[in-house]
Amino acid sequence: MKIGMCMFLWTTRLEAGHEPLLADIRATGFDGVEIPVFEGTPQDYAALGHMLDRLGLARTAVSALGDPALDLISPDAAVRRAAVDRMRWVLDCTAELGADRVSGPLHSVLGQFSGQGPTADELSRAVDSQREIGTHAASVGVTVGLEALNRFECYLLNTMADLSAFVRKVGHPNIRAMYDTFHANIEEADPIAALVEHRDTVVHIHISENDRGVPGRGNIPWDQTFQAIRDIGYDDWLTIESFGRGLPDLAAATKVWRDFAESPEAVYREGFAHIQGHLQRLGLR
Repeated sequence: MKIGMCMFLWTTRLEAGHEPLLADIRATGFDGVEIPVFEGTPQDYAALGHMLDRLGLARTAVSALGDPALDLISPDAAVRRAAVDRMRWVLDCTAELGADRVSGPLHSVLGQFSGQGPTADELSRAVDSQREIGTHAASVGVTVGLEALNRFECYLLNTMADLSAFVRKVGHPNIRAMYDTFHANIEEADPIAALVEHRDTVVHIHISENDRGVPGRGNIPWDQTFQAIRDIGYDDWLTIESFGRGLPDLAAATKVWRDFAESPEAVYREGFAHIQGHLQRLGLR
């Protein structure tokens, strides 16, 4: 089992100046970090990968589609083509970073709503887009972990049942699902069953408290969650995802209007101890 820290708490673009922070994250005990992929070039991510290698940090990637002109489910073929091209760029940067996966709501535009639920045509276009993305993902050795978001952030895929059914319909080994404890807490009648029943599609897990703050301080059923992680035989990344107000665009997209912890250090240090304690109790680390 590997414990990761998503860098969204600080930035959407990691740079050399973040090296002291990364070193402290490594000293805390983390195995790796989750790197946002939103801007720059593949060469920039290759250089970042070299820095992470020096620090002894493994890495995954995370991204999202926030521009309506990059919409994988649009009825406009040119818009869908631009969105697929954008995803090719994300995959190329992820590969150069040295990560084997990129996760996030990479199925539709974050925060864009139609006023109704997803249509059959939208889902069909989404499947076609993901199959094309999957082909490129396989060519660069990257897996996409699609994320079901709560109904206030997207409308295409909100539950693990819907997400898993979608992934199975796509039918590509490089297009999988991600389980996020925050979103499951909002959308699932039984968040634990949502993980257990769809274990076959899950490639990545985000550990996120119900208020997006310090894992372990809120009301997520952590004992049952970690027990389920052990029971399904998952043995991969458990990555803390938390947000703050420091990045206005990201704060607006994730509806973050207040600080959820006294400091970022509290999030990653206490969060690491929280995960580590559960894993040790279950004999997983």
